[in-house]
Amino acid sequence: MSAKSHLKRKTMKRLLLTFALLAAAVPAVAQTSPHDTGQAPSSYYPAPPPLLAPQVDKGVPLTGLTSPLAEDQKKVTQTRIDSEAEAQLFAGAAKIVWGRYARIKGAKSGTVSVTRQGGLWTVAGRIDSVAPGTEGDWASINAIVETISANHITLRGEVAFRVAKLDKGAPCKAGGTLHFRRSGKSQVWRLVEGDNPCDGTQEMFDLVYEKPASEKKPVPAQRKG
Repeated sequence: MSAKSHLKRKTMKRLLLTFALLAAAVPAVAQTSPHDTGQAPSSYYPAPPPLLAPQVDKGVPLTGLTSPLAEDQKKVTQTRIDSEAEAQLFAGAAKIVWGRYARIKGAKSGTVSVTRQGGLWTVAGRIDSVAPGTEGDWASINAIVETISANHITLRGEVAFRVAKLDKGAPCKAGGTLHFRRSGKSQVWRLVEGDNPCDGTQEMFDLVYEKPASEKKPVPAQRKG
């Protein structure tokens, strides 16, 4: 046998031996797993369920709940009077003065009436501006009186301001709970929520007490010269 043939046969034996070793190693690798713990494989993945379900805190029952607005939405059936003196004065409110136009020459006051039906007081009135250049503008009030206390009247209702140059002439309204305050010996109650919602102008919307005719002093007749 030549040396060349001998070398070729030797090389073939080495290759066959290498293939045999690789074939023997593959099944061993396939059967070996790094996670093999010797236990039967679980049907749950990735983990079995807990023994006890999570605890859930029970909330407050939804029955009997009340809205924070419920108190404000209760219908007023009677006016609460905490100051008889203030009530007597407010009963004589008869005029509306609208500060936006009050200083214009030719401006006039409007009228308001305070009425009592049983124990419930109501207020309604309107002022139409007649000052030059403001014709067609007006302001109104329509409300019930919740409480009357010293220097303070609380109403529930609406005050509207119609100004031609604002919001295309649509009335700008302040509604809900409204407060009118008076100071000292003044006979004027001014709306606290008097900022016009359309442009922020302080409207200075006032309700003014007017003495009954019986309390007005007669004007002395002037002597003719």
